[in-house]
Amino acid sequence: MTTADETLMADQAPPAVEQNRRTFRRWMRELGWRHLVAIAAIVFAVFPVVWIISASVNPTGSLVGQTLWPDEPTLDNFRELIDRDFVKEGSIASAGEISVPYVDWFRNTMIIAGAAAIGQTFLSALAAYAFSRMRFWGRRVGLLSVLLVQMFPQLLAFTAIFILMTDMKDVFPGIGLGTQAGLILVYLGGALGVNTWLMKGFFDTIPRDLDEAAKVDGASPNQIFFRVILPLAAPILAVIALLSFIFTINDFVIASAVLGQGDDTNFTLAIGLQRFLGDRFAQNWGAFAAGALMAGIPVIILFQMLQRFIVSGLTQGGVKG
Repeated sequence: MTTADETLMADQAPPAVEQNRRTFRRWMRELGWRHLVAIAAIVFAVFPVVWIISASVNPTGSLVGQTLWPDEPTLDNFRELIDRDFVKEGSIASAGEISVPYVDWFRNTMIIAGAAAIGQTFLSALAAYAFSRMRFWGRRVGLLSVLLVQMFPQLLAFTAIFILMTDMKDVFPGIGLGTQAGLILVYLGGALGVNTWLMKGFFDTIPRDLDEAAKVDGASPNQIFFRVILPLAAPILAVIALLSFIFTINDFVIASAVLGQGDDTNFTLAIGLQRFLGDRFAQNWGAFAAGALMAGIPVIILFQMLQRFIVSGLTQGGVKG
């Protein structure tokens, strides 16, 4: 290669490097910043999960001086909650106090959340079908009324629910204060308005020609609802069930008003884990983190099972009102 050729290649190199720089800056300006924002959002969302996992396997049971990952991780906090006969130094059982009925809390929460989710979904579907397909006097007023009731925060109903359930216990002990059936009934009416509006919007997107075709074939209104409308409304049903299930598991205010004064074994996870940090149980942050972590497993499983319905259910439900 001659000296002239080397000089020519040297003269051509800087423009190529400058072009690559301009291409990178353009990519960062148009698309790269989105990746940075996404990475920051992922770190922001994952960090609390990693921290609570670290606390759940921390043998000290304290948040003082906790690192991102403990030096000697252990599963004793999980065993302390699940196995009532398990005893470790500094635990509730070794301190001579009553054992923590975490398994009972978990079972109670799953029963209440499952029943409330199924009941809310079914009742909302019935109400939404009536508002979407039927024309009757007071239809618009009824829609506005159920929406207006949902505008008030549930905290305002705390005292009313407690007094109502107290009086209910004198008349119907099986659904009164301190009963799981009573709490389920409270949940059934709690989110009926919002769920009805969301589901009605989805029902409006289902063509009415399907109803007419079913009527021509001799189908009754019940058959149209159960065999035509509900199968097509599977996405919104999944969304309502998932949201109701998550709300019930996380609820503390209403659950404490109905069940907070009764036996420890009748608590839900929200009430029971809160008592971990109260006066009735020892303050054990490690066991608290382990219990909170296990409480999220059913939600993750249900979310994965219903994931394919969630996007379509949320988007299509807002097409018509």
